[in-house]
Amino acid sequence: MSSHREAPEISKDPVADSTDVYAFVSPDKPGTVTLIANYVPLEHPASGPNFYEFGDDVLYEIHIDTQGNAEPDISYQFRFATQLPDPDTFLYNTAPITSLTSPAWNRRQTYSVTRVDRSGGHELGSGLICPPCNIGPLSTPDYAAALAGPAVHELSDGSVVFAGQRAEGFYVDLGSIFDLLDLRPFQNLQVYAKALGFKAAPGVNTPKFLNVHSIALQVPISRVTASGRPVIGVWTTASRQQARVYDADNGSQFCSGPFTQVSRLANPLVNEVIIPLGKKDYWNTQQPEHDKQFAAYYAHPEVAALLPALYPGVFPHLAALDAAKTPRADIEAILLTGIPKGIIAGFTNYTGPVQADLLRLNTSIPPSSKPSIFGLLGGDAAGFPNGRRVFDDVVSIELRALAGVTVPLVDKAYTPDAAAGELTDGLTPADLGTPYLDVFPYLGVPYDGYDHPPS
Repeated sequence: MSSHREAPEISKDPVADSTDVYAFVSPDKPGTVTLIANYVPLEHPASGPNFYEFGDDVLYEIHIDTQGNAEPDISYQFRFATQLPDPDTFLYNTAPITSLTSPAWNRRQTYSVTRVDRSGGHELGSGLICPPCNIGPLSTPDYAAALAGPAVHELSDGSVVFAGQRAEGFYVDLGSIFDLLDLRPFQNLQVYAKALGFKAAPGVNTPKFLNVHSIALQVPISRVTASGRPVIGVWTTASRQQARVYDADNGSQFCSGPFTQVSRLANPLVNEVIIPLGKKDYWNTQQPEHDKQFAAYYAHPEVAALLPALYPGVFPHLAALDAAKTPRADIEAILLTGIPKGIIAGFTNYTGPVQADLLRLNTSIPPSSKPSIFGLLGGDAAGFPNGRRVFDDVVSIELRALAGVTVPLVDKAYTPDAAAGELTDGLTPADLGTPYLDVFPYLGVPYDGYDHPPS
């Protein structure tokens, strides 16, 4: 998935595992940018009595580079605290939770938001309450209006924030893709699937009816851009303190020491499919400004070599490109520097020569602009790889790029294989179980456990 369980160590620490990052000009408030960082992958709605939550001992941050040096010029920090009014019951709630102040709700979280920039740290809000998890029609009736809606808070600088459970908005055929890169719509051409007589079939949305925990922030564009520089680079991190002490007498624990980064994410699927297994944990600890050390994996992406081998005869041009060991300057540009001016008419999200995994967003690009290369990828210039909206089909877009559709950006003589522009795992936003929202925080109402038991 985008970055769900993408590295061995972070897969053991779900509350610190960043799963998806989104950055886009807000469609209903175009003077603002919405930034979303999701954590806690693959939440099943029926997860009582211990429902999912953020980690009180995790420092969550959303970083913004405004200068093009891959360093955080602005960081928003989120710290959570859990309250347990009645420790003598096993229940998350003892009656219906009808409001965020309901006395029946027995395990709740609050959080603070701090902006750190060149002038120092500024607390923008504290004691902000998260909504409960969506349990079911008896425990959390009228979830959207009575619980999720009031959990959208205004901060002291005029920004708005939400932190809590949301429906998983990322759609992907995880079971098929990680079964030897089998794409169900084309599995009649995949060497192992063809040998077993598999026929082309629709994709299956693996995370359908699953939830995540989301931190969403909507900020005026002027607050996150530098003068004359509309392009920003966005990434999220999770950090833990280096020492944890347990008190055996009462079962409590506390953490101490400096924070150390254990997870990070910007562009989707990078650590998932670009970074090799032996480097994944290390990559999670590194700052984007040091990503030059991983550039070889972008220049020679493993998926680009696997496609011709697993789909023999389908990608002859890509096979020749790989055989010649031609560095993929197009992938390096899209994911490590942004696309410079002049490559695509009317578009750039170039941040500068520093190679770094940043989700780059040109905040001046209006919706529905469609330079040709974005059309070939199946997107438009208002979405990925110009930032990322919640509904962007990033799996198909990245598959097509890796298959060679974007090579003509840097080599006009190259002709992509006919199949490259058609690659997909066979899914669209229509395969979600619940729709996206038209307003902040945009990700849909989380699924409840009563109506969505395990299959």
